[in-house]
Amino acid sequence: MANKVDLSIEYLGVKCENPFFLSSSPVGGCYDMVAKAYESGWGGVFFKTVGRFIADECSPRFDNVTKESTPWIGFKNMEQISDKPLEDNLQAIYRLKRDYPDKIMVATIMGSTDEEWEDLAKLVTDAGADLIECNFSCPQMTSHAMGSDVGQNPDLVRQYSNAVSRSTHIPVIAKMTPNIGNMEIPAIAAIEGGAKGISAINTIKSITNINLEHMTAMPVVGGKSSISGYSGAAVKPIGLRFIAQMKQHPLLKNIQMSGIGGIETWRDALEFILVGSHNVQVTTSVMQYGYRIVSDMISGLSYYMEEKGFKKVEDMVGLALPNIIPAEELDRNVKVIVDIDHEKCIGCGRCYVSCFDAAHQAINWDFEKRRPTVNDECVGCHLCLNVCPVEDCITPGTIRYKDESKRTPTDINFATRYE
Repeated sequence: MANKVDLSIEYLGVKCENPFFLSSSPVGGCYDMVAKAYESGWGGVFFKTVGRFIADECSPRFDNVTKESTPWIGFKNMEQISDKPLEDNLQAIYRLKRDYPDKIMVATIMGSTDEEWEDLAKLVTDAGADLIECNFSCPQMTSHAMGSDVGQNPDLVRQYSNAVSRSTHIPVIAKMTPNIGNMEIPAIAAIEGGAKGISAINTIKSITNINLEHMTAMPVVGGKSSISGYSGAAVKPIGLRFIAQMKQHPLLKNIQMSGIGGIETWRDALEFILVGSHNVQVTTSVMQYGYRIVSDMISGLSYYMEEKGFKKVEDMVGLALPNIIPAEELDRNVKVIVDIDHEKCIGCGRCYVSCFDAAHQAINWDFEKRRPTVNDECVGCHLCLNVCPVEDCITPGTIRYKDESKRTPTDINFATRYE
């Protein structure tokens, strides 16, 4: 299997053995951690952000969001950049590149002035980094001169991207903050400043939970808390959206992207690749399952490629983008009415309740047999399909057209997806 497909991919001119990278975070902040990640199969690492600033961290610093029996829907992180001296981090980067020359080392840096950015760029270049990532996006820095406050200012993004780019010969990547409405604006500014690639997204400013005893947010630090970054599976839809929008912008369509946000499985990784990412960055999955999760990602992506006939990862980059269109261009003449498999139905009534209270009263309920049936009010919204707890009990079924005279070849192709 592994020999039949090629997981390697070139990212900003650097050959990577696979697209799976650790993101700049607690999972890759010292020699021993990164060495273990490399040996576990990760193609590369975005080293935890280094700078002249040394973080003084709080305790506790993590919290998560759950739903019913599902843990880790979302994850809150109050860490800043590295709490180690810059000299120690530079030594770790140097040793890692010396000991693992075929693995990719991306040095993530953060400064607060032109001089700091320039100095850091030169130092990590001399330490042997393959690429540099500029952290314009950390949402929990204690200084407004760094992090996401910078990333929301296109002029500063352009200025600091230029400071770094002119201080190194290796490609520079700008890491974007999602705490903004239009990411294309600072991303274009970064490219204008000399950056060659974009990473997105960093964590989203959040309050995950409120502690009902202490009357503050979680985690509670000395009776207080603060707003900080949200990640995990819950942010994947937002990450996919930002990558897709940037790749569809005329000034960014040829810029290589590194996808971040809620990537826990090979399928998550593939989704980011399909909207235009040349590699993916992972943290919360490692926090839950350890570095070994990359073996599952490698295996899963390899099997998918073999099954679908893809020989190279590069062949899949951006394949979904032509089918993601503005809302006003969607074909609104089609209704896909659902089918209910009564052999699989457990009679829970969730479809009936949801449709009656939150949709179109399009499901009738037989109270004696505890079975739902679809009536003529169905508009094909598929709320029932999404709330049903039984896999494939409710599925897309009959294709109907609001206006048969406007049925087009596109309609027919669309319909065959369900028939």
